[in-house]
Amino acid sequence: MTCCLLVLVVGAAAALYLLSPPVGDAGQRVRALDRRHGVAQAGGPVPRRFAEAIVASEDSRFYSEPGVDPIGILRAAWFGLTGSGDGGGSTISQQLVKGLYTGGRSGLRQDVEQVTLAVKLNLHYSKAQILRMYAASVYFGHGFYGLHRASCGYFGVSPRALSLAQASMLAGLVQAPSAYDPLAHPRLARERQHYVLDRLVATGRISAAHARRALRAPLGLNASPAARACSG
Repeated sequence: MTCCLLVLVVGAAAALYLLSPPVGDAGQRVRALDRRHGVAQAGGPVPRRFAEAIVASEDSRFYSEPGVDPIGILRAAWFGLTGSGDGGGSTISQQLVKGLYTGGRSGLRQDVEQVTLAVKLNLHYSKAQILRMYAASVYFGHGFYGLHRASCGYFGVSPRALSLAQASMLAGLVQAPSAYDPLAHPRLARERQHYVLDRLVATGRISAAHARRALRAPLGLNASPAARACSG
């Protein structure tokens, strides 16, 4: 019985994989999305501080998973059944796919498609490339699409010049850019930044003392982000 069930599951997964559309040139899709949002400069490789912060807070198994996180999916399913827990299950790859291929839409069909496309994306691109595409296209609030525009807009510095305090603040925004807007909702933004720093400590990327210093460090937020720009 168990063997038959396993065969059915594997067969269904293979069918979904074959029937889902190809990922094509994901980089081209990112550039098209950037042009649509008026992003002139997508930026280069993702700086270490932001990369560690976004992985720790959004997808701690990013570098070892195949594009989907079975543990996260099971946790999300349990949340759906019981209404308890945080319900999180989307990996960075799935979030990228949602923006590039399924138009940000949600639903059973889109969720299944996101899972299969996330796996395909990981077969065609390296983790560094996926993270770079994600950072170049994700929304940070205030009309800022992409890490470069958000870093320049909020802080007036290029991504590679971000402090740990600034990088952790930006990493916290992607889950709910409007709710955690550091200019409109500074208290909630600080709470979310605290969560990101706690995740960095929990995953061994920084020490607790380092996190405390980052929480006390000035952010240098600009009161008029639309007027701020930077280069590099």
